Amino acid sequence: MSAPHRSLWLQQAYTGSTDRPALHGGDRADVAIVGGGFLGLWTAIQLKERDPGIDVVIIEKDICGGGASGRNGGEVLSWWAKLETLIKLVGEREALDLAHASERAIGEIQAACERYSIDAQFRQGGYLWTATTEVQRGSWLPVMELCDRLGVQPFQALSHEEIARRTGSPVHLEGVLDASAATVHPGYLVRGLARVAQQLGVRIYEHTPMVELDRRAPAVIRTPQGAVTADKVILAINAHAAGLRELHRQIVAISSDMVSTPPIPDRLEEIGWTGGEAISDSQLQIHYYRTTADGRVTFGKGGWGIAFGGRMGPGFDRDPKRAADVTLGFRRLYPNLADVGIDHDWSGPIDRSPTGIPLFGNLGGRSHILYGAGFSGNGVGPSHLGGQILAGMVLGDRDGIATCGLVNGKPGTLPPDPIRYIGAHVVRTGVAAKESKEAVGQQPGRVSEFLAGLAPGGMIPKKSKQKS
Repeated sequence: MSAPHRSLWLQQAYTGSTDRPALHGGDRADVAIVGGGFLGLWTAIQLKERDPGIDVVIIEKDICGGGASGRNGGEVLSWWAKLETLIKLVGEREALDLAHASERAIGEIQAACERYSIDAQFRQGGYLWTATTEVQRGSWLPVMELCDRLGVQPFQALSHEEIARRTGSPVHLEGVLDASAATVHPGYLVRGLARVAQQLGVRIYEHTPMVELDRRAPAVIRTPQGAVTADKVILAINAHAAGLRELHRQIVAISSDMVSTPPIPDRLEEIGWTGGEAISDSQLQIHYYRTTADGRVTFGKGGWGIAFGGRMGPGFDRDPKRAADVTLGFRRLYPNLADVGIDHDWSGPIDRSPTGIPLFGNLGGRSHILYGAGFSGNGVGPSHLGGQILAGMVLGDRDGIATCGLVNGKPGTLPPDPIRYIGAHVVRTGVAAKESKEAVGQQPGRVSEFLAGLAPGGMIPKKSKQKS
């Protein structure tokens, strides 16, 4: 069996010599967590910090961070851009509380890195939400107006000159800044969190997939060479949640693809892209990009590959055609770096929910099986908040965030497969046609406009009649 294709982040942070053993035989725990990514690790760490005596086991099908947590853009964002959707889900007061909590989570990640000596290259350079075509102008205005009405304003409007200076490219026409956001090295962060969890007493089994879940109490997680029995089970499996019968209508697995340049610190200095900002444009198939500590540009695009149920093939690790499309996006937004090569490309899964906001709850109403899923391409920061929610649910918190409206809420449903698989491909084709025309200043055709209007939003909400 060939080794999986690894992201730049994991190539830098992971060596095979650090693999943890697979599970052989049986184990017993108070809490068993399926998934060794950000959500599973933050949950385990927060459980042990709050109750050092609790016995916690993590099983991970690959290595810790081998899924989405080791393949993302490393942009640590809040939920302020999703405030309107939060209000629809939980009401104004609680939506504001959750948005503030998501912002605090950014600082809490930084504090945890300092406390546990995780060199995650945390840099609080802010988030630039930009327009790179005429049709994208003002995409943030509805959110800013809503924030003004509610007495908060996390966004600062920037002129064309300022946005072009800070992004290093005149293709950026206008935008806003959320100064609370940050960037991290996802590989160093997730591998560091695994180390911390073990130091706190969590047992971690890598290369140990869950092949069956006995949902009776106590639950039994069966693996190829063993089983874990636990009083509580937490499913933190990202896009693979789409394969669970209870969550199939709430989660769809889509891809996000990234490319990276070699280190070019002198060129970044030359064009003025030195502030360490997390950046995105306002497409439905969103472009997101940032610079790294060693002077690279990493550039991604979300929402192209679509899985049937929870089955993700090799294209969710790497797809040369999609990487070429992402590279074209980089070339358009940074014509002043046209001579810079690409030396890494990779893909990764996104667990998209109907609203773009994560879901937390009890699987099928079972009090002993919990889940968190649906981070929709914005999980690096909110996964810490999700860990707080799940840890609080396990420990029986009666108030606070563990009982927020996102827990066992009603997020809506997606069509079942194969209808959604076929429909998603049709809509995706319309979105791609529409946005390729807009990128060169042309008017999209009526069919592509109609199909794009059926698409849910990407990482950020859209203005006008497009759905968030």
